[in-house]
Parts: sequence; C-alpha cells; structure tokens
Amino acid sequence: MVHAFAPSLLAYVGAAFAEISGCFAFWAWLRLGKSPWWLLPGMLSLAVFAFLLTLVDVDFAGRAYAAYGGIYIAASLTWLWLVEGQVPERGDVIGVAVCLVGVCIILFGARGAA
Repeated sequence: MVHAFAPSLLAYVGAAFAEISGCFAFWAWLRLGKSPWWLLPGMLSLAVFAFLLTLVDVDFAGRAYAAYGGIYIAASLTWLWLVEGQVPERGDVIGVAVCLVGVCIILFGARGAA
C-alpha cells in the first residue's frame, strides 16, 4: 500500500507548493507592491495545483481534498521557513503533526460499508 501511495504523496506535495506559489503571487502583488505581472505565473501555478489534485489515487474528490488539507498545512509552514525565513514555532510543529495524523486516518483508515 505504501508503494501505491508514493505517487499520490508526490501529487499532494506538488499541489501544495503550486497552490502556495500561486497564492503568494497575489500576496506579492497586493501586499508587497509587486507588478501585476506576478499574477500570470500565479494563475498558471493555481491551474497546476488543481490538475495535480486530480492525480491523487482516491475514489472521491472530497476525501482527496480533506487529506490534502493536512499536506497543505505542512507545506505552508515549510514555505514559511524556507521562503520567508521564519522558523516555525513549537506550536506550529505540533499542529502539523496532528494534521498529518489526520491525513493518515483519512487515507488509510478502515472503510465501512455504506
């Protein structure tokens, strides 16, 4: 099962960084005074984000999106650290750990008959 999850994990991580990059382009334009030209790669990045989520190997979009939330949180704090130069605090790390446990429960938890 872990082997089958690897491509989905890569899609999730790629989607997270594509979404964060796309949103950051808007942040840079509106909050940092960057050129509106930042919006073009930002919108392309957001389209890549949406595409990558379709590559996740789950049966339902809602489950893919729910699990993605935890990956997004981890990626956001990685962005905070690597791009913005702010080291995540203890509470951030604990929060990410809790979210990633939730991701595992969503993706690998037992499924009952409906």
